[in-house]
Amino acid sequence: MTIRQALQQAAYALCSQDIQDAYFEAEVLLAQALQVSRVYLYAKIEHELAKEEEKTFHQLLKRRLRQEPLAYITGSQEFYGIEFYVDRRVLIPRPETELLVEEALRIARNYGNTKTPVLVADIGTGCGAIAISIALNLPQVKIYASDISAQALEVAGINCQRHNVTKRVILLHGNLLAPLHEPVHLIVANLPYVKNSEIQKLSPEVKDFEPKLALDGGENGLTKIYQLLEQVDGKLLPNGCLLLEIGQGQREAVISWINKHFPKAEIKLIHDLNTSERVVKIIF
Repeated sequence: MTIRQALQQAAYALCSQDIQDAYFEAEVLLAQALQVSRVYLYAKIEHELAKEEEKTFHQLLKRRLRQEPLAYITGSQEFYGIEFYVDRRVLIPRPETELLVEEALRIARNYGNTKTPVLVADIGTGCGAIAISIALNLPQVKIYASDISAQALEVAGINCQRHNVTKRVILLHGNLLAPLHEPVHLIVANLPYVKNSEIQKLSPEVKDFEPKLALDGGENGLTKIYQLLEQVDGKLLPNGCLLLEIGQGQREAVISWINKHFPKAEIKLIHDLNTSERVVKIIF
C-alpha cells in the first residue's frame, strides 16, 4: 500500500463515520504513524508502506473510528498557537477559551507598572494551556495553576517542562482557590459548566473519552463556578479581577448571583466570535 492509497482509504473510512475534515485527519494519523510531517507525505506520496507502518496506521485509524478524539491519539493539541501534550487525564483545550487568554493578557498588562511581579491564578488548569499561554506571552507574570485532579496536574507538569516555564507556573493540588496561599491580581477560571443531565447528550468524542470531572458542572451547570465565587474573599489584591468562562444561557444566573453576593462588583460580559456571551469579567 502506498501513502496515497493509505490516505484515500482512511479518508473514506472516516467520512463514512461522519467525521468532519476526514482527509485532514487521515493525513494527521498517517503522519503520526510514520513519525513524519504532513508535508513529507506528499513529497513521498507513492512511497510503499512497510508492514509495520501499515499496522501502526491501522491501529490509530481504528481508535479514531471508535470516536476517540484525534488529540488523544496524537497526544497533541494546538491552543493559542502553542502545542500542548494532552491525554485522557485532561480536557482538550477549546478554541473558544482563547478569548479568556486574550482578556487575561490585556488585564495583566495593565498591572505591569508595579515593581513586583504580576500574580495570576489559573483555576482548574487541566493541561495547563491557559497558564502556560499567559506565561509565554508575559515574562513578568507569576502564575499559580490549581486543579483538584492530581492526574491533570501531571499533564500540566509535562507541558510546563516542555515550554520551560516551571519556575513561573506553580502547580497547586486542591479544590479551586483553596490551595492558593497568597492573593493575586487576576484569577482566570475555565471550570466545568455542563449540566450533569446534559453530559450524555454530548458527542461520543466528549462524553465517552474526556474526563467527566472536567465536564460536570452539577445540576444547573454552575456548581463549581458558585463554589469559586464563594472562595474569592481574600484571594484577590485590591482592584483585583476575576475572569470566568461560562456556557450558553448561563449569563443571567451568574450575574444575579454576583450582584447578590458582591453588590459593589463591576461586571462586564465579553462575547466570542459567534456573539455568545462567553466570558464574565468581575472587578472587585
